[in-house]
Amino acid sequence: MAEQTRRARGQRSSNVQPVNDYGRIPPQATDLEEAVLGALMIEKDAYSLVSELLRPQSFYEHRHQLLYTAITNLAISQQPIDLLTVKNELEKEGTLEEVGGPFYITQLTSKVASAAHVEFHARIIAQKALARELITYSNSIQSKAFDETQDVDDLMQEAEGKLFEISQQNLKKDYTQINPIVEEAINQIQLAASRTTGLSGLETGYHDLDKITSGWQNSDLVIIAARPAMGKTAFVLSMAKNMAVNYKYPVAFFSLEMSNLQLVNRLIANTCEIESDKIRSGRLQPHEWERLDKKLNDLLGAPLYIDDTPSLSVFELRTKARRLVREHNVKIIFIDYLQLMNASGMSYGNRQEEVSTISRSLKGLAKELNIPIIALSQLNRSVENRGSADQKNDPNSRRPQLSDLRESGAIEQDADMVCFIHRPEYYKIYTDENGNDIRGQAEIIIAKHRNGAVGDVRLRFIGEYTRFQNLDDELLANVGASRPQTFKSKMNTPIGNDSPVPPPMPDGDVPF
Repeated sequence: MAEQTRRARGQRSSNVQPVNDYGRIPPQATDLEEAVLGALMIEKDAYSLVSELLRPQSFYEHRHQLLYTAITNLAISQQPIDLLTVKNELEKEGTLEEVGGPFYITQLTSKVASAAHVEFHARIIAQKALARELITYSNSIQSKAFDETQDVDDLMQEAEGKLFEISQQNLKKDYTQINPIVEEAINQIQLAASRTTGLSGLETGYHDLDKITSGWQNSDLVIIAARPAMGKTAFVLSMAKNMAVNYKYPVAFFSLEMSNLQLVNRLIANTCEIESDKIRSGRLQPHEWERLDKKLNDLLGAPLYIDDTPSLSVFELRTKARRLVREHNVKIIFIDYLQLMNASGMSYGNRQEEVSTISRSLKGLAKELNIPIIALSQLNRSVENRGSADQKNDPNSRRPQLSDLRESGAIEQDADMVCFIHRPEYYKIYTDENGNDIRGQAEIIIAKHRNGAVGDVRLRFIGEYTRFQNLDDELLANVGASRPQTFKSKMNTPIGNDSPVPPPMPDGDVPF
């Protein structure tokens, strides 16, 4: 019995993991820190090689942090960096004795023969500092994970935010000699020339818009903004359908406001030319069921990927976007809409700072993935109050401006292109300044274009189908089929022939 007990104890003790009696030391390279600091004080050009790699916090020893701070201050003030100037700077800051006095500074310079490997050594120090930073954050997250009062979802957001912050601080890209960039530019020009359309970017299906933009360009952040009920979602959803169905571009659509089922219902109404309220109620006529069966095949198999995660953070978007590009070769991303996103996991003084971080991150993501990102945005209410009483019928009185962008001027600054959607008909304006009928029309106003021209594009808006299309496209014969006049004949009826006030186009399910 005693023998069996000893054997059981032996088995249990053999399963216990050995404990390191010496503990664990944070990643560090103090000898390289000394070599770098010494090199900086004996070689006048050494600082320029390491200034982008190192910060005072990159050094493990506190006295080395103080020394590098003094060297940085000298460089900023464009003073020479050597043993004497560093000593005087430390005396001025009152930290000379804290670093070990003149003797320690002299020792640093005596240990280094040249600054030949200073950049290589600096990279190692930067890697060690990054490892320490990751350990600090991971320990903090681990401690909070053991706390049962912490919400796990919030903790995941915080962890993702911290990692994103670290990656942004350490994301550096080296310069490139111009030759390979010129070759890439020539290849793009040749590719555009080989296309019958002459476009260098992704086609949207809207010909006049493509002429101005040359198609959506890689690495561009495009903001499409409008007041509610102008048709923001309908516009980008129509565009996404054109690109995925007609041109077979893999498209990702992030909807923070509508569910994926609601979006697909809109796509069905758009593609099958069936009124939105009939799609919701299921009260379709026999010919509409036939059209549904026939045209639904256009959507099936389309490379369109929808994500309806509510309150999506910019860090979650970054992770999902990378996977979509890697696994499905997605060529463009749509986000509906920017103000519903958050940057949780990081602290901000106000909402404006958070929106600035979101827009800056979206631009960085577009550059990283080298694809266009189209983000919707709300406008301020000032648009509604614009225009005096005698201007209420002026189609230009309610036109949005760049200053109307909501919550942050950083959106305008970060965007490569800003477009507005304006439908004068919504404000009961039915004719333009020349007296032409503009019912059922929408203006796409390109107010900012970093790499091209600005201008206006007019599209047909069909509210019943939540659909935008080219003005010169054949008008849909099915619109208004239940009414005496067809959609086409109604649009050609002169104003005032049938009624003193021309009725607006029925919006049906008015898009946001």
